[in-house]
Amino acid sequence: MDTERSRDTTELTREELVRYNRQILLPQVGEDGQRMLKESRVLLVGAGGLGSPVALYLAAAGVGTIGLVDFDAVDLSNLHRQILHGSAGVGSSKIDSARDRIRDINPNVEIEAYETRFESANALEIARGYDLIVDGTDNFATRYLVNDTSVLLGIPNVYGSVYRFEGQASVFGAPNGPCYRCLFREPPPPHLVPSCAEAGVLGVVPGLVGTIQATEAIKQLLGLDDTLVGKLLTIDVMTMAFRTIEIRRDPECPACGTREITELIDYDEFCGAATTGGASASSVREIQPSQLAERLHDGEKLEIIDVREPYEWQIGHIPGARLVPLDRIAAEIPRLDKRKETILYCKVGERSMYAARQLADAGVSEVRNLAGGILRWIDEVDPTMTRY
Repeated sequence: MDTERSRDTTELTREELVRYNRQILLPQVGEDGQRMLKESRVLLVGAGGLGSPVALYLAAAGVGTIGLVDFDAVDLSNLHRQILHGSAGVGSSKIDSARDRIRDINPNVEIEAYETRFESANALEIARGYDLIVDGTDNFATRYLVNDTSVLLGIPNVYGSVYRFEGQASVFGAPNGPCYRCLFREPPPPHLVPSCAEAGVLGVVPGLVGTIQATEAIKQLLGLDDTLVGKLLTIDVMTMAFRTIEIRRDPECPACGTREITELIDYDEFCGAATTGGASASSVREIQPSQLAERLHDGEKLEIIDVREPYEWQIGHIPGARLVPLDRIAAEIPRLDKRKETILYCKVGERSMYAARQLADAGVSEVRNLAGGILRWIDEVDPTMTRY
């Protein structure tokens, strides 16, 4: 952890009175509320699409301490939605980029930086001592980990998620309110719900949802009423439809109901083990990028199929592969050369695993999925290729 500074947060300085003047004028805030924000500690898990507006607005609002958890580097493909970072920061750590931007927005904010993956081994230690957790993640594994950490520590969890043109927001784990597991008891199989990297997202959607998360976080810190506790806000920017669904606390929920969950696990391993059932799920093996590269170098005759979209193929592809987009994979099965081992890949390995299981179900016995997709191929085999 890296702490920027420690100071007395009891009173507002003259500079702070001027900085937050428009906010202090609100009767729901006032000087007392502004001091509450200054004394507050918020943990933000993820400094990406959702975390960007959250970090910016919490810092601008005068939240005294912001904890940042992220282990990733800024990538060019992040910049259309991750407004915390800029072109000059590509290649640098998101923690460093975020810290510089927050410091520029408001030098009064104390930043506690955790440049690490949020895991079962460190989640409770990192989150303990914060008033609130804001979930800025983009995957189910970390989402369930954040939820269970929130429940075990008794810290509200401001939730947000995005998918293409849609978004959701809520506040889970508040006193007498439901948690995320009350709504979604267990994680779905990973291939059924693609990440933003696989499905895409309109850049303004995480900005919109993240701004709502920041709003809910501030309301929680100020103790304001009429929050998203017990409600799920859904957003569709194509139709500009905002809907609110009531959520009840589930007495049978293993996290906040029966309290069966007493310790954390790494849910990425749990999710990765989930399957749709049937023999094909367990019969599809993975091949590591280094193994594939070695076999190609040795001249083995392999059937390598890229199941991504044509525009992704144009960005870059593995030599010797051919393009068969996922929605055409079923029609391609009769034309496969059954004498060759078939290896499928996509961007991160989720679409191609789904396609590999289709092939296995259709009787293609020698089929493998490239672990980690083309992004791991770039990292481990050919770094000259363009990441996206």
